[in-house]
Amino acid sequence: MKIKEGFILREVAGSYIVVAVGSAVKEFNGVINLNETGAFLWKILEKGAEKEDLISALLAEYEVEEELATKDIEKFIEKLESAKLIK
Repeated sequence: MKIKEGFILREVAGSYIVVAVGSAVKEFNGVINLNETGAFLWKILEKGAEKEDLISALLAEYEVEEELATKDIEKFIEKLESAKLIK
């Protein structure tokens, strides 16, 4: 999985937002707000990663149980897929 071209993550006043740029604006009109963990995962997905890679990274970075990390990542991926932000 990888974040589609045309979406950038920015930190603004302590908040993380994703906006569409270039031709992606035609497909996506809006702003996505992410928390620190969402921004962490987004950065990994910009380079390309599988679900297992995201789980491993989350477990290495945060103190969280693997079962909870897996569920949270599945929800995160579902939201990105429904918004057509990953390929």
